[in-house]
Amino acid sequence: MNAVDVPAEAWREPLHGLRQIARLNWPFYAGGAAVVVLALSATPRLPLTPAPRGVLYAAAVLAAFWLAASLLASWFVYDRSNLMTGEWIPDALGFHPATWITIHAGFDETTPAVRTILNGSSGRVFDIFDPVEMTEPSIARARQLAGQDGDAECVNFRQLPVQPGTIDAALLLLSAHELRTHEARVVLFAEIHRVLAPGGRAVVAEHLRDLPNFGAFGPGCLHFHSRRSWMRSFARAGFAVHNEFSITPFVRVFILGEST
Repeated sequence: MNAVDVPAEAWREPLHGLRQIARLNWPFYAGGAAVVVLALSATPRLPLTPAPRGVLYAAAVLAAFWLAASLLASWFVYDRSNLMTGEWIPDALGFHPATWITIHAGFDETTPAVRTILNGSSGRVFDIFDPVEMTEPSIARARQLAGQDGDAECVNFRQLPVQPGTIDAALLLLSAHELRTHEARVVLFAEIHRVLAPGGRAVVAEHLRDLPNFGAFGPGCLHFHSRRSWMRSFARAGFAVHNEFSITPFVRVFILGEST
């Protein structure tokens, strides 16, 4: 399908990203807030010595901090940065692709912007959701929230319906981490390697399991994968990282191409 000329920001309302994060993860925020309130209210009544009482207070304060910090970081990433507008994609690729695919896992927040930024090119949208591989509850909530995406093709990530060497750019924006095993991610990237044309590029944007994300999301950053893990997956699939950069301290972008 051809891209349509729609402003990249037109499909996103103010605080859209923050509200989506809160909606998709509301049990976490509701449960966390309840625990903090109960801990702060119950601790003074418990027959504890000052040391364990201090530990409980510190734990409650830390939990409250992470609840607030995760929302603030989400606002910064999804509403204040240019991550979701896609304006950085042409420079990251280094060329304007004639053909592209975007890959998501049941909840697509990026394709409208991609169509605008890559106007005049031909693209397809793949939904690789697999209930066996993708077991996080937030994925199920995201799919319910998104409803049926008429543009997306539901495909098997193990065998993408694309001829070898025919795609100039593959975009995986905050989606590949939903494959929870290293082997599954290698299979996906091997398929992307197969379909890319000579000189083609894959763009992978992900939160990492690192210090900035731990500071923002606390134990929730364990949902992300480490940079070392991503590098292993890329290499196993035959890719080299031609460039990498950060969009905010919380999201890392990898530009993949043929190994040299």
